[in-house]
Amino acid sequence: MPATVWSGVIGFGMVSIPVKLFSATSSKRIAFHQLHNKCLSRIKEVRWCPSCDKEVPFDDIVKGYELAKDEYVPITQEDFDQLPMPSKEIIDISSFTEAVAVDPLYLEKNYYLLPDKKGEKAFNLFLKALERKSLLAIGKIAIRSRERLCAIRAVEGTMVLCTLLYEDEIRVDLEEKATAAKIAKPELDMALSLIDVMTQRFDPAAYKDDYREAMKELIDEKTQGLPHKKAKNEQPRAVGDLMEALKASLAGQKRGTSGGSTGAATRRKDNAQPGQKSRAKTNTNAIRSKVKPSSKKGRAA
Repeated sequence: MPATVWSGVIGFGMVSIPVKLFSATSSKRIAFHQLHNKCLSRIKEVRWCPSCDKEVPFDDIVKGYELAKDEYVPITQEDFDQLPMPSKEIIDISSFTEAVAVDPLYLEKNYYLLPDKKGEKAFNLFLKALERKSLLAIGKIAIRSRERLCAIRAVEGTMVLCTLLYEDEIRVDLEEKATAAKIAKPELDMALSLIDVMTQRFDPAAYKDDYREAMKELIDEKTQGLPHKKAKNEQPRAVGDLMEALKASLAGQKRGTSGGSTGAATRRKDNAQPGQKSRAKTNTNAIRSKVKPSSKKGRAA
């Protein structure tokens, strides 16, 4: 079971539902460390004060807000604790809305909600009500000293909480925008036909992180001292006659020979058995450093 991110109650009218919050996702990013290229020792990060010209212990470090260049106002933990944050222990449901009313641009991170043993009945009541209404419950939650807007929805017998961005966090000040162009009806019809041919139910298992898999192979080869063959990246297609490109794309899709990641994903899905998930090969070899840990102080970079 993953670590609990937050625990508290959902406030639904006068009903309190004790719940715990767990992250619904986990990063599969391959992590790297900074090493000294001469001896492959791991680099240490030192907290250094340029004014005092000395290393600073972690306990002597405070947060500060920059008012102007080299001018700060310090904010202590006591200052943070005095700030009002009612959502620290309660998700107060303020309204309900349809899922289509929330632009995906506002979606941030997903979490699973599970009931505390004392609140299982109330949890299931709220879950059934959300399922019956097919609505999102909107509220606020404070995670790691930051208050976030959130939406709760019913998903396959449990509840998922998604944090949302506030309106002022969405960028609307783009300086450059697409220039309007006249589109001929045959071109639009051909584009619509291509979309129709490529339309299918989204299957996440049909896609994989090709770059991550290639990185695993590279690490495996370097671990075994094998030569690595440089991969050839697909070059962007030249911008030519739009109608001819649409015709060729449509013909390629009908033959099942279209290029690009989309075509490859389509073919992987077509070849998969119903309910079967694709499994990428995982390299189990680990790189072990033969360098002894440094005795110098500081945090690893």
